[in-house]
Amino acid sequence: MNLIERAKAILLKPAETWPVIDAEPASVASIYKDWLIILAAIPAVCGFIGMSLVGVGAFGFGYRVPIVGGLVAAVFGYVLSLVIVFVMALIVDALAPSFGGTKSQVGALKVMAYGMTAVYVAGLLKLVPALGLLGIIAACYSIYLIYLGLPAVMKCPQDKAVGYTAVVILIGVVAMIVVGAISAMFIGFGGLVAGSRAGGGSFSIKTPDGEVNVDTSAMAAAAQRMDAARERMEAAQKSGDPASAAAGLGDMMGALTGTGGTPIPVADLKAQLPDTLGALKRESFETSGGSAMGISSSVAKASYAGGDQHAQLTISDLGGLGGLASVATWANVTVDKETPDGIEKTYKDSGRTIHEEYRKDGSHSEYTVILKNGVIVETSGDKVDGATLKSMASAVNLDAIEGMKRPAKS
Repeated sequence: MNLIERAKAILLKPAETWPVIDAEPASVASIYKDWLIILAAIPAVCGFIGMSLVGVGAFGFGYRVPIVGGLVAAVFGYVLSLVIVFVMALIVDALAPSFGGTKSQVGALKVMAYGMTAVYVAGLLKLVPALGLLGIIAACYSIYLIYLGLPAVMKCPQDKAVGYTAVVILIGVVAMIVVGAISAMFIGFGGLVAGSRAGGGSFSIKTPDGEVNVDTSAMAAAAQRMDAARERMEAAQKSGDPASAAAGLGDMMGALTGTGGTPIPVADLKAQLPDTLGALKRESFETSGGSAMGISSSVAKASYAGGDQHAQLTISDLGGLGGLASVATWANVTVDKETPDGIEKTYKDSGRTIHEEYRKDGSHSEYTVILKNGVIVETSGDKVDGATLKSMASAVNLDAIEGMKRPAKS
């Protein structure tokens, strides 16, 4: 099955495509492998880019989700979306007899997986948060796709398809509210399309604050890596080893852009915290590491002070999430924005994504670098102007951190 052609077919010719989908041999594993794992990644990746790298703003105000928080929200939203499709399929299957249909777990998963295509593809709109409301149109079209799919796949009478669809969507809305609430906990609070560019498998989106260039060939390569990671996770599940199966989830997240799921040891990151940042001396440091749902992380941070100036340096390697972090290596985001109060820039430098944000009165500055290997280096300062903070950040050996190798999976 050609993924792109199938997406076009279900979106443009749904009435003709549903019988084809119904007749295809499939299993729960194959539907996830060939379709869901790839399509569901679109909203997660594009949402991260839009909210954490592009940002949203209007009437002179702007907001950008912190990069680490954005990554965590994206990956948990991605995982939860995969779970919800499966749960919704169980509900579709259970309700089938009530609406004159035939029970089929695989068929029910087909309805939900392919019926959600419009929502998944519309995830590209999240590259520009201001266009996010257009996703409502995509959601409505997905409801229509599900309405057409239930009679074709679950064999319910056409006159009962409306009621069947209404009940499924009502339950789905409740599920999405739950997902939104959980994702928001990790974020911390409750534009014009330029069109495709010829050649290179890429496209551009221009916004009032900058431009986003996405290399779709890299996305295709990521899909292949995720497929291989899925097979490894499936093998671990069959072996009956829960720990290996859980670790496979982090492996799949890292496969988004090719980084490993095991983070750089926290002691190695700590060693990269300098004793001084410019004239500021290190007062304290803190390290942390751990694992949840098979996704491990290492974080080393230090606080610096001198006179009335304070700064903090944080080096984070999110292991499996590092793949999502290094998505910046194939999403070239550029922002150049100035207001009466501050300056904000996002740009590429030697393959790294850099974000600078300074208040003109020198009260606060931030300088963040996403390295090519997915490690995030964040420097922030109070009563430190932008030029001074950038100079301070040069005390960090970015080349050494970028050259670090993650431990091989055991």
